[in-house]
Amino acid sequence: MAVFPRRRLAAVALAAATALLVTAGCGGGDEPGDGPVTLTVDVFGQFGYEQLYQEYMTANPGVKIVERGTGTNLDEYSPKLTQWLAAGRGAGDVVAIEEGLLVEYKANPANFVNLLDHGAADLKGNFLEWKWNAGLTADGKQLIGLGTDVGGIAICYRKDLFQKAGLPTERDAVSKLWPTWPDYIATGERFTAAKTGASFLDGATNTFNTILLQTAGNTTGYSYYDTSEKLVVDSNPAVRQAYDTTMDIIDSGLSGKYGSWSEEWVSAFKQSKFATIACPAWMTGVIEANAGADAQGKWDIARVPGNGGNWGGSHLAVPKQSKHQAEAIKLAKFLTSAKGQIGAFKAKGPLPSSPQALDDPAITGATNAYFSGAPVGAIFGTGAKSLKPVYMGPKNQAVRTEVENAVRTVELGQRNPAQGWTDAVTNAKKAAAK
Repeated sequence: MAVFPRRRLAAVALAAATALLVTAGCGGGDEPGDGPVTLTVDVFGQFGYEQLYQEYMTANPGVKIVERGTGTNLDEYSPKLTQWLAAGRGAGDVVAIEEGLLVEYKANPANFVNLLDHGAADLKGNFLEWKWNAGLTADGKQLIGLGTDVGGIAICYRKDLFQKAGLPTERDAVSKLWPTWPDYIATGERFTAAKTGASFLDGATNTFNTILLQTAGNTTGYSYYDTSEKLVVDSNPAVRQAYDTTMDIIDSGLSGKYGSWSEEWVSAFKQSKFATIACPAWMTGVIEANAGADAQGKWDIARVPGNGGNWGGSHLAVPKQSKHQAEAIKLAKFLTSAKGQIGAFKAKGPLPSSPQALDDPAITGATNAYFSGAPVGAIFGTGAKSLKPVYMGPKNQAVRTEVENAVRTVELGQRNPAQGWTDAVTNAKKAAAK
């Protein structure tokens, strides 16, 4: 899932860190001979695997599955996974790796089981070609992960707030409001002028990432690093274009200034404090979890401004430190199968990376009651096979964090746009050099 990268309240992060480190003391799984095998699955965000685990355990009564990290943001999850891999102990039997971190983990392939040695080559046709290739090492000799989801992008919006602002509420009409990002800004200015008491969007960083990945996918094919792994944060026009458009959004006063994954951001969902949010497929599960049952039917989904885009997606890998590699590989194959990807989509919204799943009526005809019956299969699934991947470099997450921090300083009035851009470039280079 993309999530997706993801910050939360510091106290929550500390509690999560403590819990994960305590449970990780002996690594994933049980010692041989303990009876039923316990497989630990490490994830972040919302992967939607709960029902799949139950189905798997019913079909495999000798296996017990324990999931760690549900709801954890990527900034909490990744350092722990890196620590466990370096220490040779503590990681789960199956671990999720977000797309932006995949290159970094592939640099140390010895940490992972080579899935090509366990029949994975026969599964290549079960994944979009670029998704399969992303799990391979540079020499193509090792597959460290099987793809989970991809991140087709839309805009999720509050119908009740749009109605209050005198704007259209039906999804097709809303989509027509913003064929381009300048049109999105103009719509936001109309919304703001209506003084509904809510901001037009949650915060600048989610929108910045959407514009960056959309622009990069349609132009250079990379964001902060080019495909030779050279840092290009200050020379890739896609980065500057996304930054400048985001500055226009901030300057127009459209942002609620809620930091993504913060406690304030979560509360803003429940309190109806903003009307739109950049919405990769996996975000639908996050919105439902944060906004709660009372907001069902108040949300809907419209097309994203511009020309599509892809944000998010993960792979499942099996660390070599697992004491139950064979069982873990089998579980990873199940969770990333067409059936598994369909099940995850139904549960939490991650868009499948399996062509077979994308063509299945369970996806093409899928609707989401929480989002006013929106045809999520058609909205996110149409064109999914032609999504363009964006290359992520070796320190993508660290660089991205610094650029997002710079955007936030402008959003909060601590820097002007020129100063923010200087900070973004300077601090990104420092992060890349570490």
